[in-house]
Amino acid sequence: MTERGDVPMGVDPSVPSVARMYDYYLGGKDNFESDRAAAEQVISLVPGIREMARANRAFLGRAVRLLAELGIRQFLDIGTGLPTGQNVHEVARDAAPGSRVVYVDNDPIVLAHARALLADNPDTIVVPGDLTEPEGILGDPAVRGHLDLSRPVAVLMVSILHFVPDDALAGGIVARFRAEMAPGSYLVLSHGYRRDIGDPADRQVRALYARTAGGAAKPRSHADIAAYFAGMDLLRPGLVPVAAWRPEVEWEAEYDLSKPAILGGVARLP
Repeated sequence: MTERGDVPMGVDPSVPSVARMYDYYLGGKDNFESDRAAAEQVISLVPGIREMARANRAFLGRAVRLLAELGIRQFLDIGTGLPTGQNVHEVARDAAPGSRVVYVDNDPIVLAHARALLADNPDTIVVPGDLTEPEGILGDPAVRGHLDLSRPVAVLMVSILHFVPDDALAGGIVARFRAEMAPGSYLVLSHGYRRDIGDPADRQVRALYARTAGGAAKPRSHADIAAYFAGMDLLRPGLVPVAAWRPEVEWEAEYDLSKPAILGGVARLP
């Protein structure tokens, strides 16, 4: 991506974006020099973050495929990020043609790319929205018109909630979406994890993200992340590093929680 060409109004290429940094971790090209520089600083502090990002993307694909096979035909993807290989609507469509998908994001470049990609796809739409304002998403006429929330839906919060550092706010966001989900719906969630929260490397990573357009980031403990699924039926293997969630090759099921990770889980609302 060039620093000046095709930049949506309101986007400052000199300020890193969490969406574009994530694109860089995945090996994408939709990022600016500021994003690459910030991402490389994070990589120096968390050397495995590129592998985590790729594993996180693969986790999302496996989760969506499983839920489509289980009969889910509606997907609400919050904080979708820049389009890449095996997007939610593509995985869902391959497993269950006719599945309906709503992508939600607040990054202007993400929205522009998604709209271009989905121009000829009536089963999938993209709407502007902020995770921290669930009422705006749930009350959006486009969302309500595309999804029937009286029927089961999969709500996807994949590597997005750690950008809400306020614990009460993060918990309230999940609770608000859960309150709107019909019985038989599913929550797909992944989240940054660190055993030694507050150690020097953690503080440096948080300081880097505090200078991005996203504003802040906070890893959480296994127990704190698991609490988002309270009262739901957590599918096996539970809340684990994303690479170990129903992996396609058995050796990846092994994991070590002494290291930073992205934990993921899928749960059904009774």
